[in-house]
Amino acid sequence: MAPRKFFVGGNWKMNGDKKSLGELIQTLNGAKLSADTEVVCGAPAIYLDFARQKLDAKIGVAAQNCYKVPKGAFTGEISPAMIKDIGAAWVILGHSERRHVFGESDELIGQKVAHALAEGLGVIACIGEKLDEREAGITEKVVFEQTKAIADNVKDWSKVVLAYEPVWAIGTGKTATPQQAQEVHEKLRGWLKSHVSDAVAQSTRIIYGGESEVTLQGRKCLVSLPVAAVVHNFLPGKETLDFQSIKNHLLACLGSVTGSNCKELASQHDVDGFLVGGASLKPEFVDIINAKH
Repeated sequence: MAPRKFFVGGNWKMNGDKKSLGELIQTLNGAKLSADTEVVCGAPAIYLDFARQKLDAKIGVAAQNCYKVPKGAFTGEISPAMIKDIGAAWVILGHSERRHVFGESDELIGQKVAHALAEGLGVIACIGEKLDEREAGITEKVVFEQTKAIADNVKDWSKVVLAYEPVWAIGTGKTATPQQAQEVHEKLRGWLKSHVSDAVAQSTRIIYGGESEVTLQGRKCLVSLPVAAVVHNFLPGKETLDFQSIKNHLLACLGSVTGSNCKELASQHDVDGFLVGGASLKPEFVDIINAKH
């Protein structure tokens, strides 16, 4: 069986404008990117067409969400047919922010996955447990249930990338070691082997999207008073600032996989790539793309 091709997705979330995204696209187009890594950028819906027109053809484009039917009276939604119509080939579904901010259920996410795949899109399907679920020792229960809701709606696994994003390790101050990430990825691959097939388990890419402990380690972290004052404006109610509070806030805003922790994560046997948040809006995204090579 052919080795799994490394996959790096950049989730731009609700960030950027034509100027800043145009500059980022110029950086990506001009960078030397490993041919052994598949790269997909998840643009805000209003910039999907712009991103697809400007990005080099070797870089894929993903919508950050879609609905479960082709068309209709669903104000604010977009369909897989619309995504394909502007030339994008991927969609991110089940992201933790869709689950926990917008209340999307496993059932709805499964329906979206089924329709997106039926329409010919590739799906980056996200799963992951919250802090209280991790501390209650039910990580496997949660992620397996989420995975089952997705798997029940998949016929062609070659079009699916699973993204494990532990919600408890994003902006909470708690961190996952690369070994902890590997442990969950290995168990997810075992679940696929037991409940789908060994071939699917061996071929499906499982990528990581949480914060890793190696971030910021080995570096001297200095916070100047002006920076602290700026951050303080975004932390109302705190009379004093400590480094951990600042770190937590910045991680919540900027995402988790970074240029400083990607290589150790990429070395884990069952980590087949990353779903990158804030760092995908920066030049260091190039280093993350090339982390495996």
